[in-house]
Amino acid sequence: MRYVTGMHALNLGDRTSTPGDWHFSAMDWQHPMTLESGHSPFGDYGITPQDVPGHGVMPVASHIRACLDLIEQGLYGSAQGMRDDFIANPAYDREIMDQVWKLHTRRDWPQIDRFMGHEYLGRWLDYKQDRQHDTKARLMGHRTGHCDTP
Repeated sequence: MRYVTGMHALNLGDRTSTPGDWHFSAMDWQHPMTLESGHSPFGDYGITPQDVPGHGVMPVASHIRACLDLIEQGLYGSAQGMRDDFIANPAYDREIMDQVWKLHTRRDWPQIDRFMGHEYLGRWLDYKQDRQHDTKARLMGHRTGHCDTP
């Protein structure tokens, strides 16, 4: 599904739980950034129909999904400030990190990891440590034959 994302999506949507961006009038609404959800590791996560200026109702990324797409596209400068400015709600930290972790096998993971470290500081380090510990525990369970996970 083709959907609006990036800075365009950050300037749309419900601002009750995440503020998004505030440069609505500066955006080129004739050519909003769009991506194909079928090509993304995030699938259809965070995409809902919304009114897009000049285009009517279209699928649009939530503020979280828009930031994830910016990270996945390597547009770290545009995503910079996502934690404090665009999302500004720590209740979503774990959800965001779980989604970003889907990118951990990519060649550009060191850049993604560095970006997340700058944005989330110790929370990101703790998250990665927990994920790596979980992975080691699963591997050890498979080796000993005492694994509880399928």
